[in-house]
Amino acid sequence: MIRIVLADDHAFVRAGVEAVLGGSGIDVVASVENGSAALAAIAREDPDVAILDIRMPDMDGVAVLQAMRDRKDNRPVILLTAQLEDVALLDALRAKVDGIVFKDGAAGQLQDAIRSVAAGRTYIDPQVMERALNLAIEGPGANPLSVLTERERRIADAVAQGKRNREIAGELGSSEGAIKIHLHRIYEKLGIENRTELALLVIAQPRR
Repeated sequence: MIRIVLADDHAFVRAGVEAVLGGSGIDVVASVENGSAALAAIAREDPDVAILDIRMPDMDGVAVLQAMRDRKDNRPVILLTAQLEDVALLDALRAKVDGIVFKDGAAGQLQDAIRSVAAGRTYIDPQVMERALNLAIEGPGANPLSVLTERERRIADAVAQGKRNREIAGELGSSEGAIKIHLHRIYEKLGIENRTELALLVIAQPRR
C-alpha cells in the first residue's frame, strides 16, 4: 500500500483524485487545502508520496517542495498543474521534483506517476519539461546552466553533441571515471537524472 498526502485548494479536485485512486492500492492518508496544512500532514502522517497543487493559497506546491528539501525531506513529490506559464516550474525542477502531471490528464496518469516515483523513478510530462526549457530561455537570468563551472559546461556541451565519456575524457585530458563523477555532480546541480535531460537543457540554451 502506497500512502500519500494530497494537497489542493479545490475540494472537487481532491475528491476526484481520491475517486481515481480508490481501490488501486494507494491510500490517501490526508487530504488538505493549503501548503501549511500539507507540511503539517506530511510531518504527521509520514507518507510515501506527497501530491501538491502547484497553485495554492498560503504556500503553493513549489514552496512546500522547497521547504521539504530544505529540511532534508527527500521523499517523492508530484506536482499537479493546470497551466504552464508559471516560471515556478523551473524552481520545481531545481528542487528535484519527482513528478509533474497535468490536471486535465491526471485521471489517466496519476496512478502511473505515483507508482513510478514511489519506485524511485521520475514522471514528468514531456510537455511540462519542454515548457520549462522554454522558460529557461525566455526568463531573464533563468539559465539553469549558469550554476555549472567552466569544465562542467564543457562536459555538458560534449554530451549534447552526442559524445561518450571516453571521447570527452580524451578531449579534456581526463579519465572516464573522472568524467562520470563530474556528470553526477552536474545532474545534482541541475536536478536532472540522465544524459538525455542534460542534452535537452544544453540544446535549449542560446549560444554563448
